[in-house]
Amino acid sequence: MDSILEAKRYLANAKDILREKALKDDGYYQDAKYVKMAGHTAYTGILLALDDLLGKKSKGRKDVDWYKSHLSKMDKKVLNAFNNAYQVLHLDMAYDGANGADLISTGFSEAEKIISWIEARTAAA
Repeated sequence: MDSILEAKRYLANAKDILREKALKDDGYYQDAKYVKMAGHTAYTGILLALDDLLGKKSKGRKDVDWYKSHLSKMDKKVLNAFNNAYQVLHLDMAYDGANGADLISTGFSEAEKIISWIEARTAAA
């Protein structure tokens, strides 16, 4: 359950970074450095929560395909949310610095869905 609180904290920090540093103007964030930082922070929050749920990998580092494989066996809707969050938060924001506020909002929404799903799943266990 601590991982859920930590994941939510990461997501809140990502939103703070955008609000305080990235300077939103006319539906776009102006500073790519902080957009990238926020995307990485939010995506890391998702991974923290997923790691607690899914456990350890037997060999090597976890990669996105490892997460997708496990989620595909558990819940297709959450897999879709993860795919979208990976695309928006990790690839579009953290790597490319995509700055559209609507796109970023979608990424955060997907992250919240995933974290809520994990929270419900771990509370039931």
